[in-house]
Amino acid sequence: MSAPSQTNEPYVGSRIKKLKGELFVAGRAPFVADFSPPGTLHMAVVRSPHAHARICGIDSSAAEKAPGVARVLSGEEACRHLNPIPYFMDPRQLGGKRTDILALAADKVLYAGQPVAAVVAASRQDAQAAAALVRVHYEPLPVVLDAEAAVAPGAPMLFEQWGDNVMVCHRFTAGDVELAFRTADHVIRDSLRIQRYSTQPIETRAYLAVFDKVDESLTLYATAQNPHPLRNVLSEALRIPENRIRIIVPNLGGAFGLKMHGHPEEPLVCLLAKLTGRPVKWMEGRDECLLIGGREQIHHFEVAFNKDGRIAGLKDDFLGNVGVPTATPGWAMVFLTALTMPSAYRIENIDVQFSAVVTNKGPWNASRGYGKEATHVVMERIMDLVAIHLGMDPAEVRFRNFIPANAFPYQTPTGLVVDSGDYETTLKKTLNLIGYRQLREEQQRSRQQGRYLGIGIGYELTPEGGSMSGTLIAGYDTSTVKVDPAGKVTVLTGVTNPGGGSDTGIAQIVADELGVDLSEIRVLQGDTDSCPYGFGNFSGRSLMLGGASAALAARAVREKIAKVAGVLLGEDWKELVFHRGSIHPKDRPGVSVSVQEVAYTIYTRPYDVASVVEPSLEETRTYKPTHVRHIPDEHGHVNPYPSYSNGAYIAVVEVDVETGRVRVIRVAAIHDCGVVVNPLLVEGQTHGAVAMGIGAALGEEVAYNNDGSPLTTSLKDYLMPRAADIPLIEIGHHCTPSPFTLLGTKGAGEAGIGGTVAAVVNAVADALAPFGVEIRELPLNPPRIWRLMRGRVLQNLEPEI
Repeated sequence: MSAPSQTNEPYVGSRIKKLKGELFVAGRAPFVADFSPPGTLHMAVVRSPHAHARICGIDSSAAEKAPGVARVLSGEEACRHLNPIPYFMDPRQLGGKRTDILALAADKVLYAGQPVAAVVAASRQDAQAAAALVRVHYEPLPVVLDAEAAVAPGAPMLFEQWGDNVMVCHRFTAGDVELAFRTADHVIRDSLRIQRYSTQPIETRAYLAVFDKVDESLTLYATAQNPHPLRNVLSEALRIPENRIRIIVPNLGGAFGLKMHGHPEEPLVCLLAKLTGRPVKWMEGRDECLLIGGREQIHHFEVAFNKDGRIAGLKDDFLGNVGVPTATPGWAMVFLTALTMPSAYRIENIDVQFSAVVTNKGPWNASRGYGKEATHVVMERIMDLVAIHLGMDPAEVRFRNFIPANAFPYQTPTGLVVDSGDYETTLKKTLNLIGYRQLREEQQRSRQQGRYLGIGIGYELTPEGGSMSGTLIAGYDTSTVKVDPAGKVTVLTGVTNPGGGSDTGIAQIVADELGVDLSEIRVLQGDTDSCPYGFGNFSGRSLMLGGASAALAARAVREKIAKVAGVLLGEDWKELVFHRGSIHPKDRPGVSVSVQEVAYTIYTRPYDVASVVEPSLEETRTYKPTHVRHIPDEHGHVNPYPSYSNGAYIAVVEVDVETGRVRVIRVAAIHDCGVVVNPLLVEGQTHGAVAMGIGAALGEEVAYNNDGSPLTTSLKDYLMPRAADIPLIEIGHHCTPSPFTLLGTKGAGEAGIGGTVAAVVNAVADALAPFGVEIRELPLNPPRIWRLMRGRVLQNLEPEI
């Protein structure tokens, strides 16, 4: 027996650096691209140069004779071996339309870049060279790229059997909207066009498939956020029993939704491994990665409000340009934009309608924020427009419309049941953090000197931990905790880690539950053969659900250890204290037994000392929050989220009115994700989200020319912010624990983008307010701002200082 450690600080709440962080810093962390078994072949994809065309024939004879080529696969042949790819989320669940999603187009292409054939060869270079030799004869068809044009009468249709280009249309109404508009003091009508932009992780997608002919089993090393659901999808597409497929996810270099499954290359690389009998590898090029977009929407909104700043009613009719239908879950972001309305504000009369419109642009996949970021941009522009119209401070308008802190849990007009929050305090803390009053004074002085500073506020309410009935987007997860005879702890969890450090947070939770040192814990993720069935990483769920299930499993293991320790110490096991690997009676800290000693006893003395428990020290538990509701209420509403993080964001910018260049000077954020397991991880997420939000507001855009060819083919064209473009980010926390999650946690992974985009856009509008510039289209890149300013100059309007 040994004396317990004198350190009493828990791990949960501590700023612990990422586990294995030194491997990433040193460049020794393995990724899918690092795996190449002997005999590996490489796949290249032949892609359509046309945005809409019939396939009249394919000649692959030259490619088949090219050096190193092992196989060429056409769409027609692929259909003989593959079923259509199952939808991640079927649009019919929302009353929408669907079509079969093929890995390779067989008779018609619908966007430039769509796969029409695949080549495997001895090297990546050989495969790409051979792919260039495949000759496809196309008959071009009319193209439609704009969502409003796609719903206009006579528009070219992607699917004639649909009768139009609308995949899903849905409406949320509540209260008496028409009465609110008739009786309000003021009404504003405006629009906002949000561009198509992407996530672009530093590591693009990569897959390595190995087929075992003897066992007729498949192993896929994948850049995948959801390995177990991916296994289910591949089983259906490949016609292979699910229990003969293994998915292994090594380290991920970011994901942000782009690595959620449903991509055609996933079944393709597996099929070609099966057909060739050799490992087949595919690594996505940046030009291919940029084919995947998201978020493009056009909103036409009306807001009714009174002279005191209170909003009485809201109407929003918007279109989401989802591009070509795909099996990935991106199209559903349009639904989430509407579902999250009216964000953090108490607006009881709403009429929100959306249409997910298909066009001849590339497909969407999930993108961080998952449509909710668009909600916040629209709502925060509305708040500023109301403030401008009334001559009020924009912060004051928000204070007058926030859901009050004493109203939680609060049901929104769309049916969401928000768990907790104190939005007024959160915004006040952010105003104080950035020195809001002093900034307003500095702004006035700067304008007298011909410098145009802008201050913008953004608030966001982010539902996280999503659960959709009838899909593998499930609101629960599972973990296994086991302690070996040496007292070492292994955690196996169904959630994955795309780089945010969920393994570190889970280890902290388990370390506190078992009272052991963090160094004693190993966390394993992303292997469908060893980890319990789980749903991976999305919707800020990793610690909220994966951490909670690990806590439950650890508590079950701890109870066994405590009972046997009680026998060894001659004490009531319920009164024992666990800390840093030592167990002692709470009134006799000088007498203790180690977790290692107890573990060894349980494994080796099951019939005497340890007979009070069932061996061994391994428990699996599932955590399912009770707050989720899939059964519709009397209004047909469901609540698919257990938690609702929120935050306030303030940006300070300077606009060069001669060139249109925007410089972001400062950003301050106060975030509420409930109980914070690791502030360092949350702040890392916030820093990343702010950077993504700045990029979305000021430069990032997936662009096309008039015939549907992508213009954005590299990071030279897709203008992501560099390190020098990101200012000092000041971050604070405000905690309102969730009463509906095991540990009081809320999600943190999706938050921050919408609030930042809104803050930066509002700041630019504020900087240009003396010129009367009206912002209705994003991104606010220098050419767009210059054109806006040029329009005001041509009208001979001078700034109002």
